[in-house]
Amino acid sequence: MSFPEVTGSNLERRRFTLPNDLEGDLNLLFVAFWQRHQALVDSWMPMATRLQNQHENLVAYELPVIQSRSKISQWFIDSGMRAGIPDRRIREHTITLYLDKAPFLDSLDISDDRTIQILVVDRSGNVLWRTKGASDPESEADLASFLDQQFSHRS
Repeated sequence: MSFPEVTGSNLERRRFTLPNDLEGDLNLLFVAFWQRHQALVDSWMPMATRLQNQHENLVAYELPVIQSRSKISQWFIDSGMRAGIPDRRIREHTITLYLDKAPFLDSLDISDDRTIQILVVDRSGNVLWRTKGASDPESEADLASFLDQQFSHRS
């Protein structure tokens, strides 16, 4: 399965075409669909930081996926998120995707938008690993093991 080609901007206003513009050999994507999902994403952030420190070619991104809106609404939403995130590095790695959610969900075989999706995607957009929901010890161990395997084969 491949991550679909989509465009968006990070909270520093840089345009991205995904998956082409993903910067890591492997990319850890936290795909959220609702503002209430931020706590679920945040549950993964300590692990994401550790993994990026351990694997120099791993880059993590937060991808808020929001149903298409007017440019004014997009500006308002992005400005609110930008103001709420003081850390420039996090803003640089938060790419908002305004799109038609249904085809996006279908393309990634996601049955609904009730929880976050965590994906490991390579430079070509291949989805290599996935889970969903809040971080838990089993999912963290599975992700760490998967990445250790992947990066040992790439060295």
